[in-house]
Amino acid sequence: MAWMDAHDIAKAVVLPLISPESWFYPITTSWVLEQTKPHRDRLIPFCAIAPRSVNLGGYKGFIDLLHRYGDAGAKGMGEHKWGGAIDDPRDLELLRACGDAKLPVLFHMDNIRNTDHPGLPGLENVLRQLPNTILIGHAPGWWASISGNVTQQEMGGYPHGPVTPGGAIDRLMDKYSNLYGDLSAGSGANALSRDMDFAKKFLIRRADRLLFGTDYLARQQAVPQFALFDQLDLPPAVRKKIERGNATRLLQLD
Repeated sequence: MAWMDAHDIAKAVVLPLISPESWFYPITTSWVLEQTKPHRDRLIPFCAIAPRSVNLGGYKGFIDLLHRYGDAGAKGMGEHKWGGAIDDPRDLELLRACGDAKLPVLFHMDNIRNTDHPGLPGLENVLRQLPNTILIGHAPGWWASISGNVTQQEMGGYPHGPVTPGGAIDRLMDKYSNLYGDLSAGSGANALSRDMDFAKKFLIRRADRLLFGTDYLARQQAVPQFALFDQLDLPPAVRKKIERGNATRLLQLD
């Protein structure tokens, strides 16, 4: 929170990670709920469930657990970072439960976690089937798809060069009102910095669907988003929505 104060951050979401592909040790929901409890005015907990959790028994077990986490203070589900296709039937069951529990889902996408193909047909399948589930895109596979010429290899990394028209993000945001984007991490910073002219127009165009984030993991970590937002010189109303307003609305914060 001292780091937050130094960067004028009023509130921050704290994300667990439980799938074995997500991190080299688990960061459990129970731990996040416990650690944030004394500071809920500033630290907002999310929860995480792995789609392969067979002992939960599918949808019923998923939604029962989500309700328990919600009652304990969780405001969303994520970082959802499991090692399978984003439209795998097991994932669809979990994401459906999240929508019914009214918990937005922050998902990580690359060529290992929540996998998809150029043009994001798998994600579109999810959006089409689950209109009541709010999905917030994050990570290389998602942000590489800001450009229309993305390749499968680039969906696992940080492509450079000007953004070309026809990117899946714009196309899907036009079509599906339940799709949002998280601007955090190296992937979000790369998507903005690779083409600053496109970035400014994109942020203005999608001001109601984007969320400022840092993906802050360790002390002394560089967070280029602060400088990038200053360089982009966005209209104050756009910055207010992206930095605060959209999250307040989606997570039903005071």
